[in-house]
Amino acid sequence: MSWEENVRKVVPYTPGEQPKIKNIIKLNTNENPYPPAPSVYKAYEETELDDYRKYPDPTCSILVDSIASFYGVKKENVFVGVGSDDVLSMAFLTFFNSDKPILFPDITYSFYDVWADLYRIPYKQIPLNEDFTIDPADYHAENGGVVIANPNAPTGVKLGLEAIEDIIKSNPDVVVIVDEAYVDFGAETALPLIDKYDNLLVVRTYSKSRSLAGLRIGYAFGCEKLIKYLSDAKFSFNSYTMNMPSLTLGAAAMKDKEYFEETTAKVVATRERVKIQLKELGFEFGDSATNFIFARHPKMAGKEIFDYLRAHDIIVRRFNKPERISEYLRISIGTDEEMDTLISVLKEIV
Repeated sequence: MSWEENVRKVVPYTPGEQPKIKNIIKLNTNENPYPPAPSVYKAYEETELDDYRKYPDPTCSILVDSIASFYGVKKENVFVGVGSDDVLSMAFLTFFNSDKPILFPDITYSFYDVWADLYRIPYKQIPLNEDFTIDPADYHAENGGVVIANPNAPTGVKLGLEAIEDIIKSNPDVVVIVDEAYVDFGAETALPLIDKYDNLLVVRTYSKSRSLAGLRIGYAFGCEKLIKYLSDAKFSFNSYTMNMPSLTLGAAAMKDKEYFEETTAKVVATRERVKIQLKELGFEFGDSATNFIFARHPKMAGKEIFDYLRAHDIIVRRFNKPERISEYLRISIGTDEEMDTLISVLKEIV
């Protein structure tokens, strides 16, 4: 008998490439093209490095309080983790312990099936409609939990709050997770529903609209009981999950509402302009409500466009599977100058 027979084997999630090359236009991982808020720089300058010899606050109170204050909820309704990936992973581990399959779309954030495999959670992937929309009725079946990204990734398509509530209401005996990583760019949040449904967990991140992907800060909202269960699992896993810079700088970023609204508005404005330009070039895509556009060209292979862009120092994201989306490219929204360069290069090939 080999020790390998007892190894928990999984096929890992493949993150977007982080190139080491300088002067690349990086439009492949949906990072915010604008710098963090001025309040973050100020908090950084005031940092006492001597404090780093101590453990961080395990309750993450400075960050939790800042998030609770910004969104007008109680601190008992807030959970934080090392990026929304950590929050989601802990939620899978905590809430999905049934022998019934959890449900999520066949085309969505590709970490969901990885966590399900890792934690030995049975799951069923529900096919999206031909236009990449979700049919809430598909989630009325018996299940062990539901996970919906809204807006969805990588499609960028949003689901209305009424449809989201229909899914939650139809699944009172399981936890429903609404992953709102991109909600600040054009979708309606399910946050108000946490007071109405005790089985709802709303997950957010600092990586997109807060310009702090490098600090790895994620957070979630739910009823007090739901958050306590999640926290109990977290503290059974690791008591000090958030480091001091993430706590202090994350709290500072949450207080700068004006800058947050300004930069998200700039991303949205650029996105809407680029939609028009891509359509003029013949590209097809859904109505993105995110900081990216998921597009294909009917007359050219996705790989051909991907390779041409890369040869011109522009990186976008291409998914080889499933086959249904293999011709699509996910194009993050950069600065106006970066997107102008993208359009100019695309004009050379399409």
